[in-house]
Order: sequence, then structure tokens, then C-alpha cells
Amino acid sequence: MLAAVDERDAYANLLLPALLRERGIEGRDAALATELTYGTLRGRQTYDAVLDLCSDRPARDIDPPVREVLRLGAHQLLATRVASHAAVATSVDLAKDVAGMRPAGFVNAVLRRVGTRDLDGWLTIITPDRAADPVGWLAAACSYPRWIVTAFRDALGGDLDQTEQTLRAGNERPLITLVAIPGLSEPAELTAGDREPDPARWSPYGVVLPGGDPAAIPAVADGRAFVQDEASQLVALALAAAPLAAARLDQTASPATPAPAEPWLDLCAGPGGKAALLAALARPAIHLVGADLRPHRAGLTAEHLRRLPNAAAIAADGRRGAWRPGTFARVLADVPCSGLGALRRRPEARWRKSPEDVEGLVPLQRELLDNAVASARPGGVVGYVTCTPHQDETEGVVQAVLAERDDVTVLDAPAILADAVGRPVPDVSRGPGGRYVQFWPHRHGTDALFLALLRREPAR
Repeated sequence: MLAAVDERDAYANLLLPALLRERGIEGRDAALATELTYGTLRGRQTYDAVLDLCSDRPARDIDPPVREVLRLGAHQLLATRVASHAAVATSVDLAKDVAGMRPAGFVNAVLRRVGTRDLDGWLTIITPDRAADPVGWLAAACSYPRWIVTAFRDALGGDLDQTEQTLRAGNERPLITLVAIPGLSEPAELTAGDREPDPARWSPYGVVLPGGDPAAIPAVADGRAFVQDEASQLVALALAAAPLAAARLDQTASPATPAPAEPWLDLCAGPGGKAALLAALARPAIHLVGADLRPHRAGLTAEHLRRLPNAAAIAADGRRGAWRPGTFARVLADVPCSGLGALRRRPEARWRKSPEDVEGLVPLQRELLDNAVASARPGGVVGYVTCTPHQDETEGVVQAVLAERDDVTVLDAPAILADAVGRPVPDVSRGPGGRYVQFWPHRHGTDALFLALLRREPAR
């Protein structure tokens, strides 16, 4: 698994489950294999710094198969309860399998040196002075690129304690959260094995699995429920609850003549989990369109929507759209982003991303949000969502679009979210006046999703 990530840019969260099934690894063994894989990927920067001190050459210059064995051994020695002698012995055996007898002696010598100190002991050597360089200290101690630490710190208003908490939470294996699609399944159905699921903290449709394989749950296998982070559920619920306005300010609603149902749009829907929840919330009268630029992801969206007769998926460019402007009452713009908010699920991603990736995404995000507003009818609502807390991709994009338009109002997203779930969700407010929502792993146990709710104002 480690070799595939390093050599083929594989995604651990996609490949590892397939490898476990292929090798017949289940239960506690699967949990250990997952911990060894994810933990080694997350801690790579820290482990490489330790290996640099314990080897006669830098980790970057060690042959890749041997380097992966050393990283795996270092993780066992420094971050698990595996006995030191077992960690060294199994690493040496693995080195023999992948690289031959000669490197095995090198692996033995290096890991024995690694085992002379615990992780805290090594951190006192490899980390910069915390007071003089707090960002550098956090990058080394928590094993993140420095630029990501800086981005999280800025999004948290410069609070270094909060930054450390969210970095460490991002290094913990996330629990499996499921969503029961309303009208198709119930949360009580989503059991795996003998243990009952725990209800999600705020989403009425969410549950947290204590363990097991979600694919073995009938409702998941049937497409009536999905694996979905609770923050993803909550942004959909907030958008569905946001207040609409009449198409013109001089119109008044009449109880005797209710407004006709108006379609909803998921602008960047793939793979379709949020689109399915929105469609279920809108059914049966309101039709939802799930669009995605890439036909493959549009196909995945169609699969998620197949049990919802009021929804359809299309392949379309969200920057232009295959629909007339002003068509939709509600538009979700869950735009492509750096994904920094989901690093706990994609442990290798922190080493693949760069500040240049963010710079390249921001113009696309602005285009998509601008067209999302144009796709909403006057009085309609847009939900702008990113799975990143980076300021350039969140508040920066919203402010840039607002500066170019005079027909948009920022709604109070935290208050609307509280109405949607029946109680306030604590510590989510962000931005001017606290009108945006920002979820955090250390505060909410979710991915770090951002939400802004914008209403396109009616013509006067």
C-alpha cells in the first residue's frame, strides 16, 4: 500500500479496502493494517526526520522499498503498542522480502537506533524551538507541511492552541459516519454486527458506526444509505432550510395560492452523496438536477440518485451550465478545492498538495460561485461549500464574488443551521459578523467544511 501511494500516486482510502478484501484480512487484523498504513502516511515527515538522525544517509536517498519499510517500522516503534523487538524483527523480515538480505542489516541497525528514544524524546531533537518558531514546531511535531499549518492557523484567527488541536485531530482515524436517506431508510437500520450505531451529534439522519464494514449493511448495499461525513449532511440540511424570497419584492405570498415547486441544482454533484440527501429532502414535488463536468462522476451521481424519482444527473460544466439563468430556487456549489479539510481521510494528500494548487483553484471556484448565483432565480439561495478552511478558497472567494455583484445578500448560516437541526451547533461561526459556518475536526468530529449561504435578491 505504501509503495502504491509513493510510486503510483494511489489513494489510500480507495485502494486499501480493496487490498484488505483481496488478501482476506478482516476484524482486528484489518484494523491494525489500516492503522499501520494511515499512521505511516500521516507521520512521514516526522519519521523521515528521525530516520535522518539514525542513518548514514538522508531518508530521501534511501531506496524506496527500504525507505517504506523503515517508515513502517518507525511508526510501530514510536506511535503504536507493538513491542520494540517485534517491530524491528518484522521490519527486517519485510526488508528481506522486498529488497534482499543486504538491506536487511541496514534496516535492523537503523530501527534499533530509532528505538532508543520514544517519540517525545525524538521531537525534542528534531523540532525547532517552539517559542521562536511555533509554526515550524507544529509542522514537525504534527507532521504537516508548514504551509498547511499556516493556512489552518490563519483560518483559526491565529490561535496556535486551536491550530495544534485541529492538526492532532486530523491525525486521528475518523469514525465511519452514515446517512440514512429520508424516505428510503431509517438511522436505526444502519447496524453493523452486534453493536448498535450511535446517533450523529446533530444530523437527524446520521449515525456513527462503532466498527465493521458499512458495505455489509443492507441499506448501504441497496443505495438507500451512504457513507457521508456529518458536516456534509449538515450543509445540505442548512441549504434546504434557508429562507427563500419572492421573485420580486412587490410580490406577496398568499396562503390560498401556494408558490409552485421550483427545481433545485447541485452544481458540482459528483459523486452524488449530497445530491441524494437534497433530493430526498425536496421530494416528492421538487425536482433536483445533479450536474458534474466529468461524465464518470455524473454517472456516480446518477447511481446515488437512482432510487429518487424526483432527481436526475447530467454531465455539464458548472461554469456555464446546460440550463437557463435564474432557473433554480436552491443551488449547491460544492466546488473543487484543495481538500485540506479531509486530510484525516486522505493521509497522503498533505504531501501532494502545494500552495500553487490553491492558487490554481481559486479562479475556478470564483467562476463556479458566480454562475451558481446566476443559476438561482431572484430570491433563491446558494450554498457555497468547500472541504477546506483555507481563507483564499473560502471567505476570499465569497468576498471576490460579492465585490462583483450587487444582487447578493449573505445569510446567517449558523442561525439557519440551528433552525434546520433544532438546536445550535456550537463554535461554527466564522467570517464577518460570524455569518459563515466552519466545521473543524477538533470541535465537531467532522471534516473541516466551510459553508456560506447567499441569497440572490429580487429585482426592485
